[in-house]
Amino acid sequence: MLKQELEDGQSSLADPAFRADVLNGLAARPRAIPARWFYDRRGSELFEAITDLPEYYPTRTETALLERVSPELGALAADNAAVVEFGSGSSTKTPILLRAINPSAYVPIDISGDFLRQSARDLGQAFPGLPVYPVEADFLRPVPLPLQVEGLPKLGFFPGSTIGNMNAWHAVGLLRAMRSWLGEGARLLIGMDRIKSPEILIPAYDDAQGVTAAFNLNLLERINRELDGTIPLDAFAHRAIWNPDAARIEMHLEALRDVSFDVDGRPFGMHAGETIHTENSHKYGPNGARQLLRAGGWTPIAEWTDPRDWFALILCEAQPIRTAP
Repeated sequence: MLKQELEDGQSSLADPAFRADVLNGLAARPRAIPARWFYDRRGSELFEAITDLPEYYPTRTETALLERVSPELGALAADNAAVVEFGSGSSTKTPILLRAINPSAYVPIDISGDFLRQSARDLGQAFPGLPVYPVEADFLRPVPLPLQVEGLPKLGFFPGSTIGNMNAWHAVGLLRAMRSWLGEGARLLIGMDRIKSPEILIPAYDDAQGVTAAFNLNLLERINRELDGTIPLDAFAHRAIWNPDAARIEMHLEALRDVSFDVDGRPFGMHAGETIHTENSHKYGPNGARQLLRAGGWTPIAEWTDPRDWFALILCEAQPIRTAP
């Protein structure tokens, strides 16, 4: 009896948006659950482990690029700017930017509260004179910035090619929302992954050690834990595929056999070979990247790539919207 009461209580405390996305996603055809729900504490830790894998080139490529261009960034950033980082995670790249521009404040925004607070503490110790105002929020929804940075010039920071996790419709919507939150005249430094060979891309999302597989499967563990799920984890496997028409890597959870389970008291069934689509990672050529940014209300003013042209950093500005050519 006590066990059931505890389980019922745990389900009732689950994020309502998580519950809705999972239930709607499992009922949909094709099945899909938004990638933002990967990032409970365990998921955030696994993602940080992914960034250190030999196959996962984006983090080390972007970090080296950021180091190389930091003197130019220092010259281009507004004086006294507040840096607002969307999806800050462990903020591993952030110190490079902060050292380059000497900002007036730092606002990390992340959906994983425990991870966010620890990262904010670590960064506060590394930069003892810098005010740090962490915001626990899903930046795919409206995010009120702290009153302490109101009136300051803003530099948005959106590294890691996270914009690639969204389709074009949602990416443009997010970019427009960022423009609204940061204000006209703000700047945005964004990382965007380039299109390249599937022989390079697929191992980056399906590593030999199985860390990315554990990251993907952790979503099912979270569903079981927070939504009273009965999903048998051994009935699913991680799959990463390259979709050339959409220019994206797709991650799926594939049923290895016919399987039935409950989530939040609702029954579901899947046949062997059916999948739950959990993440996209869109890749952009130079023209596609600029068009996406302009559609989102941001004018590119500087762009840098690594020597292999695998990854790009683009600095944009929220210039006044023109109603004519």
